[in-house]
Amino acid sequence: MTLDRPRRPRSARAHDAVLAATSALMREDGITAITIDRIAARSGVSTATIYKHWPCKAAIIAEAFGRDTAEVVALPDTGRPIDDLVTYATDLLTHYTSPEGALFAQLLAACATEPQAAPYFHEFFLMPRRAAVEPFWDRAAEAGLTRPGVDAAAATDVLLGALVFRLMSGHGSLSPDEVRKLVDHALHGLLAPAGP
Repeated sequence: MTLDRPRRPRSARAHDAVLAATSALMREDGITAITIDRIAARSGVSTATIYKHWPCKAAIIAEAFGRDTAEVVALPDTGRPIDDLVTYATDLLTHYTSPEGALFAQLLAACATEPQAAPYFHEFFLMPRRAAVEPFWDRAAEAGLTRPGVDAAAATDVLLGALVFRLMSGHGSLSPDEVRKLVDHALHGLLAPAGP
């Protein structure tokens, strides 16, 4: 689903003010303490205007968190696509384990309790992260580093899925060394080579 919301300049300013206020409140108090009234008070935008643009609090949070993550986690392009994949995955998980990035788990919980937020989570957070990884797979394929026909979407799930599962379950370390180990398993597999 694409959220088609053309905005006039004044509306765009209000939109940016709401996202900036939400980002500040997330950093200060976490997601659960945020209310629409607090966002309105911080941003100077009326609650009526806020509800014209977003159906619920979690939708605003999803858009703000997606924007913040894009600004924090850089996309490397060193000419070595596999190294870039490892660096990006490591940087992303390092961000998720930081105090600000730890809001990711709260965001998922908020979207589960406010289903209207799901399209915002997909458009402003999930899809940009996935789209950022696809060129890495394309460059790796062009360099002959992946098997022919590797599906970028499935490969991204394999690469990041174990990392996010460990992040959400908390059952193991997400130190840079552990992240690199999981990424290495995702990229190179776990099975012994088949016999002749």
